[in-house]
Formats: sequence, structure tokens, C-alpha cells
Amino acid sequence: MPKLTERPIWRALAAHWRARDAHLRKLFAADPQRGDKYTLEAAGWFLDYSKQRVDDETLRLLLLLAEEAGVAMRRDAMLRGEKINATEKRAVLHVALRAAKDQVIEVDGSDVVPGVYEVLERMAAFATRVREGDWKGHTGKRIRHVVNIGIGGSDLGPVMAYEALRAFSQRDLDIRFVSNVDGADFFEATRDIKPEETLFIVASKTFTTQETMANAHAARAWALAKLKDEAAVEKHFVAVSTNAEKVAEFGIDTANMFGFWDWVGGRYSMDSAIGLSTMLAIGPDNFRAMLDGFHAMDEHFRTAPFAQNMPVLMALIGLWNTNFLGAATQAVLPYANYLKRFPAYLQQLTMESNGKSVTLDGAQIDYDTSAVWWGEPGTNGQHSFYQLIHQGTRLIACDFIGFCDALSPLHEQHDLLMANLFAQSEALAFGKTAEQVRAEGTPEWLVPHRVFAGNRPSNTLLAQTLTPYSLGALVALYEHITFVQGAIWDIDSFDQWGVELGKQLAQKIAAEIAAADDAGLAHDSSTNALVRRYRANRGGRKT
Repeated sequence: MPKLTERPIWRALAAHWRARDAHLRKLFAADPQRGDKYTLEAAGWFLDYSKQRVDDETLRLLLLLAEEAGVAMRRDAMLRGEKINATEKRAVLHVALRAAKDQVIEVDGSDVVPGVYEVLERMAAFATRVREGDWKGHTGKRIRHVVNIGIGGSDLGPVMAYEALRAFSQRDLDIRFVSNVDGADFFEATRDIKPEETLFIVASKTFTTQETMANAHAARAWALAKLKDEAAVEKHFVAVSTNAEKVAEFGIDTANMFGFWDWVGGRYSMDSAIGLSTMLAIGPDNFRAMLDGFHAMDEHFRTAPFAQNMPVLMALIGLWNTNFLGAATQAVLPYANYLKRFPAYLQQLTMESNGKSVTLDGAQIDYDTSAVWWGEPGTNGQHSFYQLIHQGTRLIACDFIGFCDALSPLHEQHDLLMANLFAQSEALAFGKTAEQVRAEGTPEWLVPHRVFAGNRPSNTLLAQTLTPYSLGALVALYEHITFVQGAIWDIDSFDQWGVELGKQLAQKIAAEIAAADDAGLAHDSSTNALVRRYRANRGGRKT
């Protein structure tokens, strides 16, 4: 098969873009029903994509692209448990984490669903004991603080979900998160809590992750400095891992080790045992509701025709924006303060998945892959970077996310919040012409400064309320968007070799920093000099 950019459908899309890239003002003027026509509902979410720079022909061609790229076949292969993670020879089955109990999903001939439910049941039993005060610390005191220690997928998903679902959390159980190997992260998370009331969750599949284990050992030392007895570790530490030997060596009872599988990638794991902190916060029933939301979007993705398939359409439109309109970045703008960590979560999901430059066959790519994903909650972002989105030289595609009902009692403020969401998408789409600015009585010298070009593409996603169910469906939506784009770009969305080199070098440099001399220091001149300078000047520990 010819490479992507040489295929007739790709060339047809390029020709269509050159010939038909009409301004959104014209597209809406030509079709008064556009705002109703380009919408879709799935799993409790409503999508308005009418403010995207597409028309019927654009969508027809994009759907043909998905068909020719074999998206359906690759999706079905994933759902069957085939090892579509080619470079690591692994299945990709995060969908099994939220499968119905009677589903059968096999990997290497073995149904994995019973194992998923066994772990969920163990998590639920443990979470209930902690939440109800039956799990006591070493001194007999109730657990009042839970500190999740992880990094990457073992942190970003749980912290995002905790912040998103705070309204559903048990308020007398304080959940905290430590991820950064910078000791300040651990210090600030523990400075005002007591070891005898604290439970640590150490989340590392291999139990060897450098940053996580550094923080875990810091936590162990912190706890034992007060509790004194090594036996206390069993009451104040649990593990999310698959390495029973290392877990036991640390002092954690392996009965309190919650496992997951190599077919669950870290950035797809928030609904696995990695979500133990989430379950502790919101309870097993709400966690189950979140899984049900995931599953509802999974089923929509699996069964809906591509023309009415929300993840597929959003993926195709995002690809259109990236590869044809030249939008190098994608802003995610949740008008919900509880979703303040959602953009950061999506950064790992999308950029670690699709930040690749070679195809599945190892050939160099000559087209852009993942956009740079970023964002902040509205209305905060309006007072920082929206200036660039509206009047800057770069085209930035936007996803606005909002809810019809507030979780706070300040309903009038919620109306104002949502008014801002709708206003921003309108302003981005239609802008303001020089004629409109002049009609407002603006002096001629000021007119260019007050013109808004418009034609900035955006989606708007609305749900009734931010609940565990709607959050699960939202996360699954973006998981499948990421999958579809990776399938069309012909890349492996489920490996992450790009993070390995830095890890390897860091281990080597850490040993060199600890050394008393320059023996073995054999990097480039810049790195050697930086190591020497740091070693000579580190505060209070000069060698």
C-alpha cells in the first residue's frame, strides 16, 4: 500500500481543502440549519461540530479515509484481544476494564473479564473497609489521609478523576498525590498530616519505576520515623503492582497488592486498580458508575456507523485540522473547574500515544501526527491565552466542554459560566469584520486592532451534569479519538519508546553525580560541565 500522503483519498482531501476552504461565516449563511445538522449524541454527551471548517464533502472524504485506512478492522482487532501493540507484542484491552460481567474477551485463548471483576471486587472490599473506618493503622487509629504515589499514568488519571469527582467524594477522607521526584512534592503532601492516620498507595506495575520508588522509600522512612516498628508498613502501605517479590521486599503484605495486566497501558489505566485512590474517594458504587460510562462510549464506538460515531468524527475532524488546516495545537477548554486537570490528563493520553515519527513498519513519516494538546478551565483561560487564540497568527483548534447543571449551589454563576462558553465559540467562529468595528464608531487607526478574523474551528461538548458516568464516557471518547487518529496515521499508539532514553541516561548520571571524581564521566562537553558544576555547588552536600 502506498504511504498515506500518496494515496488518492489523501490527495483528494488536499485538493478539496485548496478549493473549498470557506469561512465559517459563509458556511453558516449557506445553510441556516447547520447548527442543528452537524450535531450528535452518544453516552450522555451532545456534540456540536458545526463550527468546524467542514462541509458534507469534507466529511464524505474523511469517512472514506477512515474506511481505506482500515480503522474498523483495527478497532475490531483491538476488541478481539489481538496484539495490535506491535513493537511490544501486546494486546490493547483497556475496554476489558469496563466490560459487562457476561462479556467474553480473550487474550491468548483466555477470557480476561473474570480476572478484571476479581480485582474490582477486592478493591471494593478494601475501599469499603477504609471508608467505613474498619481498616485501622498500626496504632489503631482510623485512616484519614490517603497518599497515592505514582507517576505518568499512575498519577495523571487518578488525580484528574479525584479533582473531577470531588463533589462525590467522602469529605472526611483526604486524598493526596505525589508524583514528582522533586522532594518538595512529597514534603508538601505530608507536612501537615500524621503517619498513624495515613495510608500510602504505591502504584507501579513493575515496582521499579525510578521516581515512584524514590518517593515510596521516602514515605516509608517518614512513616517509620514516627511509628518505629517495621510491622507498621503492612498497615500503612498497599501496592498497585504485578511484582509480588518486590512488593513483599518493601514490606507490603501481598494480600494488599492489587494487580493489572500487560494489556493495560499506563495512560489507559485509570479505570483499573490504578484507580484505587479514586474508588477510595468516591466509593465502589460511584466507581462502577464511572466504568458504566466508559462502557457506554465503548459500545457506541463499537457499533455506531462511522458517520454517526462520535469518536470517529471527532478524530477525523481533528486530523483535518492538523494535516490540512495546519493547526499544530489542540486546546481543551473545560468550563467546569472540577475538570481543571483534564487537559493535563489528555496531554499524556494523546501525545504519548501519537507522538510518533515512524509507521508501524518503521518507515519515516512525512506528515504531522499528534497535535500539541493543552488547555485550562474557563473562564480562567479567557484572561490569559485566549488573546492568542482569537487574534494570534497560529490556528488553534478548540474543544469546549460544559454542563447544563451545576454541582455547586451558585446556579446564577453557572449561567454566567456557560454564557462565556457559548460566547467564546461564537466569537472564534465568526469574529468581527472591519465594517462591524467601524459601525461601532471606532476611530480608523484603531480598527485593525479590534478586528477578529474568526474562522477558528471548535467543537462544543455538553452533558447534563458532571457525574462519574459522564466522566467515564468523556475519557473513553478521547481514548477512542486517539486510537482512530493513530490508526489512520499508521502508527503504534500504544508504545512509548520515546521516554526510555532519558530514563537510561538519568540513571547513569545519578551515579556519576554521587561519584567523588570524574571517572566514567563521558558525555558531551555540555553535559559533563553541567554535572561538574552541580556536583561542586549542590547546597550543603559538596564533595
